[in-house]
Amino acid sequence: MFDISFMELLVISIVALIVIGPERLPAVARTVGHLYGRCRNFVYAIRTDIHNEMRMEELKKMQSSVQETVQSIEDSVHEGVDRLKTTMTDAKPEDSPSPGSLPPQSGQEPQAMVSGNNETAQHGPSQERK
Repeated sequence: MFDISFMELLVISIVALIVIGPERLPAVARTVGHLYGRCRNFVYAIRTDIHNEMRMEELKKMQSSVQETVQSIEDSVHEGVDRLKTTMTDAKPEDSPSPGSLPPQSGQEPQAMVSGNNETAQHGPSQERK
């Protein structure tokens, strides 16, 4: 933190010993050490709070970005669903055949399908029931 060499610390200690005196020097040293520790803890707490606030801002930006992406995806899905619904409703009246106009399947007579005669449909045209 400070660029203080050993010689500077030695000079400060000798001046403090002369000014304060040998009786009160240990109590003053404890008090200064305690205040220094509290100051370090205070600076650490402030640094941590600033770091947390910066991370919180980053997370808020990321959250808004994700919400924009989700909204964009939802909009595109709704647009696709709406387009599909309109396509289906437009194509339904033109393509849906009426029940009586179904084309005959291969190997069956058209009368058997349209008339709904169970005997003819079950046994075929060549076999008659006895």
